[in-house]
Amino acid sequence: MYYLDSTYVLLFLGAIITLIASGYLHLTYNKYKFKHNAKGYTGAEVAEMILRYENISGVGISQVAGNLSDHYDSKNKRVCLSKTVFDTATIASAAIAAHECGHALQHKEEYMPLKFRSALVPYANIGSKIGIPIILLGWYFGLDFHMNNGGVFSVATLGIWIFSLAIIFQIVTLPVEMNASSRALTILARENILEGKELSGARKMLIAAALTYVAAAASAVLQLMRLLLLNGKRSRR
Repeated sequence: MYYLDSTYVLLFLGAIITLIASGYLHLTYNKYKFKHNAKGYTGAEVAEMILRYENISGVGISQVAGNLSDHYDSKNKRVCLSKTVFDTATIASAAIAAHECGHALQHKEEYMPLKFRSALVPYANIGSKIGIPIILLGWYFGLDFHMNNGGVFSVATLGIWIFSLAIIFQIVTLPVEMNASSRALTILARENILEGKELSGARKMLIAAALTYVAAAASAVLQLMRLLLLNGKRSRR
């Protein structure tokens, strides 16, 4: 009774948005991963230069497995670059390496949205893992909390609140990622690491990457809207 309903259009819309954003990122990445930058800087070299220019000490650069698996490890203070980014001298590798160094710079400056997102991680993990199971249990068994004032608070509603922690994390991620990209483009231009059309290509790469985070947040919000609608229908029965 809960899975044959019109609210499924929200999940479908979220999936479409995510697929479009992911497809656009891969198309853009595939275009610029074959275009070498004029100065021949590999991703690792770009990262090394930026860390030096920004006086960021104690941060290492390492190679990690996977495709587009690049990230900044704030716990161990490492810029982690995938093999194709680490040792190739392309526009894409320079853009990605600069973006991850943008996170290292945020970490150094104690950028508040980054600190907030880091603090949310354990709660977001809880929300993503147990939120939906609690909602389903509440719906299936009709579990409710009876309040002292005579009111009723459903277990499913509790599950939705817990699941919302993961949604908040997705939303907070947006300014963190966009700020890292903005820092990356500023440094690439200021230090003449990329110029002209190369810099324009890096901007397109980082915009495409940012859109995947926007799509993920939008999809998560749509899922939350569906859960709220379903819970509202149950409450009215």
